[in-house]
Amino acid sequence: MSNVNVAIADDHKLLRLGLVQLVESLGFSVIGEADNGLQMTEMLKKNLKPDVILMDINMPVMDGLAATKWIKKNYPEIKVLGLSMLNDDPTIIKMIRSGAKGYLLKDTEPNELKRAISEVVTKGFYFSPLVNGRLINSITEEDQGKNPDEAHLSEKELIFLNLICSDKSYREIADEMCLSVRTIDGYRDSLFQKLQVESRVGLVLYAVKKKIFIIE
Repeated sequence: MSNVNVAIADDHKLLRLGLVQLVESLGFSVIGEADNGLQMTEMLKKNLKPDVILMDINMPVMDGLAATKWIKKNYPEIKVLGLSMLNDDPTIIKMIRSGAKGYLLKDTEPNELKRAISEVVTKGFYFSPLVNGRLINSITEEDQGKNPDEAHLSEKELIFLNLICSDKSYREIADEMCLSVRTIDGYRDSLFQKLQVESRVGLVLYAVKKKIFIIE
């Protein structure tokens, strides 16, 4: 996919240089580089107009979470792809809640990076390593007018989905819902099967896209 403009925010200069060269070798144009989130927001204010921003998470001054949230509010048409060495659910969930449209690890293969940049532009999201194909298909459907209970979710399951989008552990969610951890595990496993996802990240993505959980 050509004619896609990319900007990169990463405080590690050597890694950023390598990423610039890789992105350009894949056929995209790198039109901006930033050392941190604040510098990226300032570049956007000065009329930098990327289609996609590859956003590191751990950066000084303004981290990727804060920058992504600011971009979602001020430039919602720009797609942010989180880029990190961190492969844990809490970090990925925080990036989704901040408004990221995808998440990649820094050791991602070049072909996956190319696919991610292309799909985040054409489909709006890229999470295929984290959720299964069925959920990706549901993301691209024009079904925003459908009710969130289309999968026959109970009131308790909807409450659970909202809480799963937080930083709370499963035990903390159980305490808040006044239920046992075993019952909460049952809700989780039932939703995995019902929604055909395989991880907590998949549940969060479903909740965000179906507007069960609203990103502020």
